[in-house]
Order: sequence, then C-alpha cells, then structure tokens
Amino acid sequence: MRICGIKASHDGGVAVIEDGRLLFSYEIEKLQNGERYSSLGDLERVTEILAAEGLSPADIDQFVVDGWYTKDAAGKLAVNVNAGGLPVQLRVAPYLESPGDDGPLQRHTFSGHGFDDYASYTHVANHLIGTYCSSPFAARGEDAFVLVWDGLITPRLYRVRAATREVTFVEALMPVFGGSFAAFCARFEPYLPDTDDISSDRFIRHHLSVAGKAMAYAAKGRVETGAFAVFDDLMAELRDIPVDRVGVLGDKVAANRDELMPGLSNADLIATYQAYLGRNLLERLTSAVRSRFPDGGHNLVLGGGCALNIKWNTAIRASGVFQEVFIPPFPNDAGAAIGTAACEMFRRGRTALEWNVYSGPRITTGTLPDGWRAQPCDERQLAALLHAEDEPVVVLSGRAELGPRALGNRSIIAPATSTRMKDRLNDIKNRAQYRPVAPICLEDRAPEVFDPGTPDPYMIFEHRMRPGWAERVPAIVHLDGTARLQTIASTQDTATVRILTAYAEISGIPVLCNTSANLEGRGFFPDVESAARWGGTRYIWSEGTLYTNPDAG
Repeated sequence: MRICGIKASHDGGVAVIEDGRLLFSYEIEKLQNGERYSSLGDLERVTEILAAEGLSPADIDQFVVDGWYTKDAAGKLAVNVNAGGLPVQLRVAPYLESPGDDGPLQRHTFSGHGFDDYASYTHVANHLIGTYCSSPFAARGEDAFVLVWDGLITPRLYRVRAATREVTFVEALMPVFGGSFAAFCARFEPYLPDTDDISSDRFIRHHLSVAGKAMAYAAKGRVETGAFAVFDDLMAELRDIPVDRVGVLGDKVAANRDELMPGLSNADLIATYQAYLGRNLLERLTSAVRSRFPDGGHNLVLGGGCALNIKWNTAIRASGVFQEVFIPPFPNDAGAAIGTAACEMFRRGRTALEWNVYSGPRITTGTLPDGWRAQPCDERQLAALLHAEDEPVVVLSGRAELGPRALGNRSIIAPATSTRMKDRLNDIKNRAQYRPVAPICLEDRAPEVFDPGTPDPYMIFEHRMRPGWAERVPAIVHLDGTARLQTIASTQDTATVRILTAYAEISGIPVLCNTSANLEGRGFFPDVESAARWGGTRYIWSEGTLYTNPDAG
C-alpha cells in the first residue's frame, strides 16, 4: 500500500509511505535552493518528485492532502495552487476538527486534479498522528499523550491508545494561540516586520522566521518574573481576541511599556514572555494529566511548531510528570506531508511508522565554477584537515535531513575550540552575532561535556556545559551558557559519525560546530555547485571528495 501525503501551502512537501515505511519526504524549500517555507506551487511538482524516486502517480494507491487552507469564492476550504501553469483551488479538510466530527481523525474525501478520490485530514490531525506514529511509543505499542500546539490553535492535549487505535481529545490547556510568541516579538526591534499586510507572502515568511530567532535573542535578556502578573492581567483582558489579532498583546506592551514593564529592554521582554508562556504551559499540562490520569507512568509526544522551542521542551521533560518525552525532528509543518500520509496509514490499521531522519532529496554535484579543484578525501583525512587548519567545511552527504535543522548531511562543520569560529560562522551566513552555533557530539561522550548530555539526536532539548568545557569549546556556547546539542551515536553508519569519531581521536575533543549549509533565507544546498557558487568556505566535502577553492572563504 503506497500512500502519498501532500502539504500544498507554506512549508510545502511530498512524502510517500509504503506498507508502514517512509520511503522519502521532500520539502519544497530543499529543492533548487528554494525559499524557506515555500509552498508546493504547481501540482506538477508532485509528479516530478515521484519521478525522482522512480514512481509515477499510477504507482500511488492513495493521495492525501493536508488541511491547511484558505476559503474559495464559494466559501469552501481550499488551497490555491497551479495546475499546468493555471491557478486552481485544491479542496481540503478544515484546520481543526469540529465537535460533530467522527473524532480527531475525521476523513474528508474529494476528487480531481489527477489524484482520483483523494483524502484529506485536518492540519491538527497531521501533527497529532504524524508525531505519534514516528515515536518510539508507537513502535513499542504503547499509549501516549500528544500535545499539539501550532500557530493557529491553542495547545490541545490528546490521548492515543495503541491497541485500539482510539484517539481522543482531552482538553485545551490555555487560551493562547501558538503564533502568540512570534507575534509578540514582532512588535519589538529587531523583529519589526517591513510590511503591515498580514496576508502578504513577505509578512508570512517573516512571521514564520521570528520564533526561532527570538528564542536565541532572549539569551541577551533576563527573565523578570515580577512581570508575570502583568501578563496575567493582560491575558485576562485579551483572552477572546481572534487569531488574526494575536499581536495585540505585543501592541499593548509596546505602547505602554514604561507603565507596564519599566526598565525592561526588548530582550528582557522577549525572554520574560517566553518564560511566562513556558511556565503556564507546564502548569496547565501538569494539572490536566495529574488530575484526570493520576496513575502516572505516561508517555508524551509534542507536535506543532511550538515543539521547536527547546526551553519549553526541556522544562516539560525535567518536570518528572512524564515517564518519557519524544519530539521528532519535524514537529512543525516541515513534517506535514509525512503526518497527513500517516493519518491514512493509521486509519488503515498501522500505528507505527518506520522512518529514517535522512530521507530527504539526494545530494548531487552539478557543475562547479572555475577555480575549484577536486581530490579524493576520506572521513579521517577530513577530520585531520579540520584539526590542522581550523577551517569550516561544508559537508553534503547522502539524503537531506527531515525537518528544519541540519543534522550532519547538509551542515557546515568546524572546530569549536576558538571563540572566533562562532563569529566567523555567523559572518559567512550573514546572521546576527547573538545567534548560537550548535554543537554535534558523540553520544557516548556527551555526558562528560554537557549537562545532562542525554541522547538528543534532533536538537530538541537544552543542555549546559560541564565545568571546564566552555573554555575548551567556546564556539558552541550560547550567551546564556546553554547549547542546542545534537548527539550522534557511534553505531550509526554515516559520514558524520566517521568524521566526528576520527576528529575525537586526533584532537581529544568529541565536539564540532554544526550549522546549516544553505543560502540566506533558503533551504539546504541541493548540490555541491550551489555551495561552491555561494563561496562562503574554502572547502566542500561530499561523498569522499574534497572540493577546494583557495580564493573562497
């Protein structure tokens, strides 16, 4: 049984699941240096992506489309796309289930556009089911709670029973839309948008980019817990605001900051509001679970864009409320195509999805510009070069990672032993100097470098430096002393493991810098040619070949 999941709006993508196994997932932004958050665009892209994997539409048993929508002229729910170069409207399910639906997994059916009778599930369902099915709990046949908090909804808690495949809504935890943090931050420098048109593509891209940047910027400020009471009062006053006015809280604070929160800088305001939301989320989640399910021993999965906030994730995991917490590398809309295909898989009787984080588009070479030369270079030789020359290297290997974070296959890696490396990496990527550079570390050595240093293969939780290590690897230490760690098991058969293992043997340090390899505002490099034309580094390594340009970098 082959199921093709499609996300047609922003963060567009195409994924195929065959008999419970993810064959691939292509995010549109990762094709041809696409813009971040790119939509599907033309329906022909589905055929093109299938063809790249040796498939045709006729090989697909069921097409499924995610329920992120606008309304057409007749008021029906649809996504604006092109077909053969002409604009059409692709009918889809609602964003969220309704009280009269057949549960959160209500199946909607439409026809046309070359997809025959295609199915559609709510946007919330794709986060709910996609994250659960990809979890170790599904693989072990265990029940789990799933917390879904995405841009246009308040945080919603569900329960999935593995044996019966029963999915039930537990409760909404608090009246705050997921887009609230980004909307609040966008009322202050340095995140003021350059347009007030909330329907424009430029505004939407800006809004989607703010939360991750502001999470880093918050480290420049302090959390003023005394301001929590002010936020409580404002929330009570504004609790019934619609989602298209979610920025009104920030407007109110910005207009009255000297009265409401005197002496707080923009970074203080952002840090404080982030901490305020995280505290409330944890309190409401704890109350809901302990009051209604007091037996304990529960598993939790987090889905939706808010599950990328490592501060909130870390607080939930450290609370002790849950036996185990899991977040996939694609909890946001980058995983929507996977999630919507998983909804159909789940309804047809399978609960566990077999998947690999390296299931994106394959790397290619392309045509290198003049000045670049190529020579054979294995992973140990590359590790020796990193140690000897203290230079960043673009590493492009195998299939791209799923989700928004580079995890070794589309990365710029570099030694972390000098403070200047963080500045250099931010310079070549044209990023603000407050932005952190992530560490990648061998899993079995992570506890000696980081606290807690527990396995974190997808950069989902926060870690702190063990005594003495901040001085040894200063390039990966954030302004607040934390690190957004990626651990990598030495048993994995990847180029990154071999590079890092060899580097640890040569240098005695099991850590390297790891930041994404991409053009500014674009998805990961799809080929060596793109990295070479960018020219930000002297070295590019791909599939056993080192490409060098003495004039680059």
